[in-house]
Amino acid sequence: CMVTLVYLYFRHHIYDLIAVCNGILGGLVGITAGCSVVEPWAAIIIGGIAAMIIQGVDFVLNKLQIDDPLQAVHIHGFCGMWGVFVVGIMATEKYVNQVYGTDSRGNYYGLFYGGGGNLLACQLVGIFAIAGWTLGLLGPFFFFMNKFGFLRCSAEVEQIWLDVSK
Repeated sequence: CMVTLVYLYFRHHIYDLIAVCNGILGGLVGITAGCSVVEPWAAIIIGGIAAMIIQGVDFVLNKLQIDDPLQAVHIHGFCGMWGVFVVGIMATEKYVNQVYGTDSRGNYYGLFYGGGGNLLACQLVGIFAIAGWTLGLLGPFFFFMNKFGFLRCSAEVEQIWLDVSK
């Protein structure tokens, strides 16, 4: 919340309640994967970085002229990837053992805590598997929706009905 508020004020000299709410959601999504295995102070950092990821992804997608008015890709896609990735770095041995039990087959805790990269490799495989599954299923769906004209309304309808608030 505060990360987004401070960033937007210094970058654009505005206070934007919707962006702050999205920053909160991004922080919550970012910490969801590792909430049981990271220290509380690390959760704050993870959430703050997730809030900044939303702003960075928003900048890039605007430059690419990709429309995501609800910022679903920003929040759930990229903040979710960040959350899964950071578990491989910040998971503590103590919390991993408390939550999942002791595993004698390898060091499955964060790289910053001497985990050796095993958990990080697992997390990266998970990110690629989730991205591949999502893009493999939804890519063709949105391609055909766009091809047959079901993805967007006409410019007239958009001007008359969807932009009424302007």
